[in-house]
Amino acid sequence: MALSADGWMLPVVDEDGEGFWEGTLAGELRMQACGSCGAMRFPPRPMCPRCQSTERLWQRVSGQATLWSFVVAHPPLLPAYAAIAPYPVVVVSLVEDPRLRLVGNVLDTPDGPINQVDPATLRIGEPLGVVFAPMVGQDGTEIAVPRWLRSSPVNGS
Repeated sequence: MALSADGWMLPVVDEDGEGFWEGTLAGELRMQACGSCGAMRFPPRPMCPRCQSTERLWQRVSGQATLWSFVVAHPPLLPAYAAIAPYPVVVVSLVEDPRLRLVGNVLDTPDGPINQVDPATLRIGEPLGVVFAPMVGQDGTEIAVPRWLRSSPVNGS
């Protein structure tokens, strides 16, 4: 598990997902799509589950989503997370294809902390838009993680 300098978990960037992470650094939400049948998929993988093609490309999507599900994280957690718990962890479905779901946090302001939203106020189906939170690994590697903003214009689209 990779951690940032301040103890936050960082995603592992592999060959299948590097187009996604390149997009987040550029302020864009990109989904892997089949180069043969066009079906979008997430998480990224080497083969299309629809037609079994290994051709792939990256398509920019709007970054608009709806709240599909959520849980509330409570300690025990890694120290950086325990200090701000409890906080909601959400699953969103993208408007382009509701089967495309991502996990993250919901915010009221683009640069707010992940415990900014009271979980009691969350409503399944509420509209959200993507924002990107920059992070730096202990080795200096830069990454941006998607987070979800309530009732606000989407950045990067």
